[in-house]
Amino acid sequence: MPSQPEPTLPEPRRPEPPTGVKARRVLCNPRIWVVPGVLVGLLSLLMSLLYLGGILDPRGDLHDLPIALVNTDRGAAVAGQQQNLGEQVVTGIATAPGQGDAVAWRQLDEATAKEQLASGKIYGALQVPPEFTATVAALGGAGERPARPTVLQYTNPGVGSLGSSLAAQIGQQAVHQASLALGAKLTALPQAQGAGNAARLLIADPIAVATTVGHPIGNRSGLGLSAFYYTLLLVLAGFFGANIIGNGVDVALGYADNEVGPWRARHPVVPISRTSTLAVKCAMSVGLSLLTSSLIMLAAAVILDMDADHLPLLWIFSVCASSAVGLGVQAINAAFGGLGLLISMFVFIVLGLPSSGATIPLDALPSFYRFLSLFEPMRQLTDGVRAILFFDAQADAGLTRAWIWIAIGTVAALLFGFAMTRYYDRKGLHRTVPELA
Repeated sequence: MPSQPEPTLPEPRRPEPPTGVKARRVLCNPRIWVVPGVLVGLLSLLMSLLYLGGILDPRGDLHDLPIALVNTDRGAAVAGQQQNLGEQVVTGIATAPGQGDAVAWRQLDEATAKEQLASGKIYGALQVPPEFTATVAALGGAGERPARPTVLQYTNPGVGSLGSSLAAQIGQQAVHQASLALGAKLTALPQAQGAGNAARLLIADPIAVATTVGHPIGNRSGLGLSAFYYTLLLVLAGFFGANIIGNGVDVALGYADNEVGPWRARHPVVPISRTSTLAVKCAMSVGLSLLTSSLIMLAAAVILDMDADHLPLLWIFSVCASSAVGLGVQAINAAFGGLGLLISMFVFIVLGLPSSGATIPLDALPSFYRFLSLFEPMRQLTDGVRAILFFDAQADAGLTRAWIWIAIGTVAALLFGFAMTRYYDRKGLHRTVPELA
């Protein structure tokens, strides 16, 4: 009996791509453009106004920039009279007309000035040395060419390169004006009348400025900017970490799809309240902040060799700061849903960066940004990191304020987030699922 041929199975057919509405038809519908257009347009406009509005004219926006004036001059006889020209110079600088409220001159003793430099309370200092009047009195005398009287200028790079530079420029201009005023008085003295041409030029503008670092920081400190970038890393880790955790938890609980490339999957829905979901996300944000803060410190202090003392304190502060940001983001997202991403981005990043006082000092920002700095998280965290890195972790260098605001932010985030989710749960506003298997 002849053998029957084995039946052949039909080759599997590839699934046809779905047919339906074409992309052109969707793009031609004006309604699809409205919400993205409004949100993206407003975001671009506000970010441009906020970022550029705070940096365009720091000299014009200066308000009460603190600079110390120190007089250690012992005085001497000038034209037969005992005088203290250092006191006259300091008083003249402090009361010079035309300064407005740009500078807040602080007449301090030498010890207090050094203490305030070391705690970041002043941006620089001008000091009249002990032999200042005696050096001035020797100008125009016979014999060897006399030494030029010098005012010492101390910078403070720990408060930021721009702030220290602004203080140095203002100090040099103030000393120059004081020098011309003193030169006008000296030129009228009898001893100046018989001086040579070179001596008369020196007497007309007698004071030189010698600049030195008043409170040095390490060479690997980014000219004082490492505190800002380290703080930015903590804020970004808390912000992005919270959003990644939120999406991951929603996927795991079945309230969001998991899409990887062309593949899409959905887990079974887990019946859970909004309050319990927020508790899970908050616990994960705090737990993972231990990891992110440790890795940031590993990269900064170990791999990149950033100058940093008080490493245990810096690690504890980093964990608490990143946790506070993460909790704030989770609370905002729980309260506002999809809009929470934009709101938290404005709270922690868009408004935080220009009002942090890290790149441009608060005293050189418009009043709107100085108002934001009173409560914006990034300013508080920057002060804390700066105090630990540059000012020997002194409490009055901004560290105490930073800890207080971390505590306030953490409590406020928990109260706000759980109050909103409990309200939604009591009202029966449970999370809906677009489609069920």
